[in-house]
Amino acid sequence: MEDYYWDTQLEYLKRTRDLYYNDDYIEFLIEKVWKISEPVHMIDFGCGYGYLGLKLLPLLPAGSKYTGVDKGQKLIRKAKELFANLPYETEFIVADSNEVELECKYDVAVSHAFLLHMNNPTEILQRMIDSVVDKGKIICFEPHWISGMASYYLKGSNQSQLIPLGILQKLFEEGATQNGKDGNVGIKVPQYLAELGVQNIDCRASDKVNFLHPDMEEQEKGRLFRSLQEEGVGGEPQYKEQFIENLLKRGLTYIEAQEQFEAELLFSKVFHLESTLLYTPSMRITYGEIMR
Repeated sequence: MEDYYWDTQLEYLKRTRDLYYNDDYIEFLIEKVWKISEPVHMIDFGCGYGYLGLKLLPLLPAGSKYTGVDKGQKLIRKAKELFANLPYETEFIVADSNEVELECKYDVAVSHAFLLHMNNPTEILQRMIDSVVDKGKIICFEPHWISGMASYYLKGSNQSQLIPLGILQKLFEEGATQNGKDGNVGIKVPQYLAELGVQNIDCRASDKVNFLHPDMEEQEKGRLFRSLQEEGVGGEPQYKEQFIENLLKRGLTYIEAQEQFEAELLFSKVFHLESTLLYTPSMRITYGEIMR
């Protein structure tokens, strides 16, 4: 049996999650925006190694519970290991989120960077909604790739040299059309939820600005640099002809594909451990209430 792709990406997932949010902002959302003041039972669709549980449970009211659902057996095994000695009530289910049968008993349904990989995001959202009790909440942390791509500053380079936004926007849109997997889904979730009957919908953006600079403490600088590399920042493109051919298949013209290759190659050459770089991922956090 072929390995489930995300079971092979645990290190990538662990190294990049801290690029997105500051804990005090998540605490602010819980207390001031979502106004969660009583213990809740949360279900996480596409939970991976339990990142959202690890992030949210310490900030939620004492007695809150967490259920994670993911197709990856290795990911779920790691999640169980990470939670084994923590003081939280948890449950983990190895299942495809498209197929899992769930009771309507959860107070909050969440997802994190999950819907962008689904070619049927509204069907997944409906499953999330169906799992939540009356007056419960749905909360989706999902990307808006083009906002993230516009949110780079690298000292010594013009952004237009490194990130051709028009080409990337076309590439993202064509990709969503071709395979249904939409890296800009974060900006569309409010509309999807409204069409599915969710009430009191609102949307926030993630707060974290990652600042790499030469004067950082060496260990922290190395950690952040590696995390940015894992995220794909300044990655060197390989095999030029194959790279261009792939972009042609994804809807770019030859000139656009050549320009994208040259931009990524330049970025890989000018980005290094001693760079000064600011990067804001601009994740979208959409939430609403289920009224039955």
